[in-house]
Amino acid sequence: MAIPLTPPSSRKPRFDSPEQEAFLNLWRTYDCLKALEEELFAKFHLSAQQYNAIRLLRSVYPDSMQTQALGKRLISRSPDTTRMLDRLEQRELIVRERRNENRRVVEIAITKQGLDLLDEMATEVQAMHKRQLGHLNIAEQHELTALLKRIREPHEDASCDWLDE
Repeated sequence: MAIPLTPPSSRKPRFDSPEQEAFLNLWRTYDCLKALEEELFAKFHLSAQQYNAIRLLRSVYPDSMQTQALGKRLISRSPDTTRMLDRLEQRELIVRERRNENRRVVEIAITKQGLDLLDEMATEVQAMHKRQLGHLNIAEQHELTALLKRIREPHEDASCDWLDE
């Protein structure tokens, strides 16, 4: 017995709206790209958030950065920043120091071991980014970046530095 085919005009749409389709495609893309990232960072016993933290600290080296400033610049907001920093400090990739004039303020700096780890990872991180987005030409990469900033803008926390970069 033949199974009746549903005529195309009566099929339920795959998405409820164009916005849902775009969002789910963005989410799926993130998942695909994140898998490559997790594979690389696992080799170095780091999470993506830990890598981003030491990368940001390198950007101010030899100076330090306050914990609150680092938190604002992290890609993903996390309530676990203190524990993440604890793990980096245990590995001697960062040092933390409380200010004498205000014991509530904690300064964080990358160590030589942290700098060495980033240097060791650099080639593989660049290769990972090539695997993630190298199939797009430079103009497409710039267009994608501009679109992502535009999408994020109305939802970004005003205290975040990401819009200015």
